[in-house]
Amino acid sequence: MTDVTIIGGGPAGLFASFYSGLRGMSVRILDFQSKLGGKMHVYPEKVIWDIGAIAPKPCYEVIQDLVQQGLHFGPEVCLEEKVVDIKKVEEQHFILYTAKGNEYHSKSIIIAVGGGIIKPLTLDIEGAERFELSNLNYVVQSIQKYKNKHILISGAGNSALDWACDLSEYAKSVTICYRKEEISGHEHMRQLLDKLDISKKPSMAIKQLNSHPDKPMISEVVLENVETKEQEIIPVDEVIISHGFDRESELLHNAQTKVNLVNDFFIEGLGNSQTSVPGIFGAGDILKHDAKVHLIASCFNDAANAANLAKSYIDPDAQEGGRVSSHNDVFKEKNKEVIKKYIAQS
Repeated sequence: MTDVTIIGGGPAGLFASFYSGLRGMSVRILDFQSKLGGKMHVYPEKVIWDIGAIAPKPCYEVIQDLVQQGLHFGPEVCLEEKVVDIKKVEEQHFILYTAKGNEYHSKSIIIAVGGGIIKPLTLDIEGAERFELSNLNYVVQSIQKYKNKHILISGAGNSALDWACDLSEYAKSVTICYRKEEISGHEHMRQLLDKLDISKKPSMAIKQLNSHPDKPMISEVVLENVETKEQEIIPVDEVIISHGFDRESELLHNAQTKVNLVNDFFIEGLGNSQTSVPGIFGAGDILKHDAKVHLIASCFNDAANAANLAKSYIDPDAQEGGRVSSHNDVFKEKNKEVIKKYIAQS
């Protein structure tokens, strides 16, 4: 049995792992994906700005740093494990059940599942799936793929606008189509879109995908006006669908031991990372309380709170907070390595 089991290996889960290890607890991370990093793998080349004291850097570099830090104290990591049920047997004894039929026992739990298990909403056109291995895309993994290409983006939310703006610098052309008359993303993104050479197709939706005669790739997209039904054909090299995500939250609704929710989705935080169930704590995007700010930076505070609360739950006589300091003996050897490397580079 571990002291704390963390559900989710994204930024919140990884920092919770680090801080729990700092507090001397044994840690297990369970994650549905095949690698640590969580939702950040959806946009690896996106530049991250919302972490204090971290200069803007590509997301994949942030992931590397988070994983290195999260694994510092040697947690047990179980990937491709989907938690489907939680049962509180008694105080300081929870059982976590996974889709593979495995059971994990833990004294406490930190739920850090982000927005839930995310799956991109797919294009609802018959036969569209056959292009998913060629040029029908639901996430942008590499900007290089779209260099000097004619790109069509379907959607008008923040992700679609981000991709349109980022890719416009490298693509031959970018066209964005959306079902409404107005774009729904943030105002500053709409203003930026107006300044860039991006073709906008309001009130238009993808009606049909036409392919090359000799290979399974989309060569043209038929757009249809949602009101007049007039059609327009757009030649393309790449198609990006940004219709949002299906956020699965079955665990929080179906678990034998349930925490209180807000808006039937988010975990209700009791002013911090504490939930309605003693011994279960929340961190990151899945946690909601009045003082919450939804930034990546905020999840680290949630994670530290959750770890401290877990420590107090397991050992009521323990100190309320940990000590992250260069003078903490647990960092002594690592400090020597870092300083030695810094001197060598100077």
